[in-house]
Amino acid sequence: MIIYNVTSNIDESIHNQWLKWMKEEHIPQVLATGKFEKATLVRVLVEEDMGGVTYSVQYKTPSREALEAYYKEDAPKLRTEILKKFADKVLAFRTELEIIDEYSVTFN
Repeated sequence: MIIYNVTSNIDESIHNQWLKWMKEEHIPQVLATGKFEKATLVRVLVEEDMGGVTYSVQYKTPSREALEAYYKEDAPKLRTEILKKFADKVLAFRTELEIIDEYSVTFN
């Protein structure tokens, strides 16, 4: 299992608009590509020196091949849409993570 992690710092002037768009449009569009099984949207709990609000979206995909297909077939269009909509008000970087093992505990 691979996690495609996109961390974005959002300018406060567009924060609410961006968050609504992510929840209602962008994340559903990424999942609709059929390359990912699940997405998790989280807020990064850190105060940024540069200001803004930081979020991470973690998309889980079953294989490296599915992620490569996303890069080739879907990512350029979706990234262009973000640039058109929010320009320089969003700064994003991407990380690929491989899940080695998962653990859990049940609390009484």
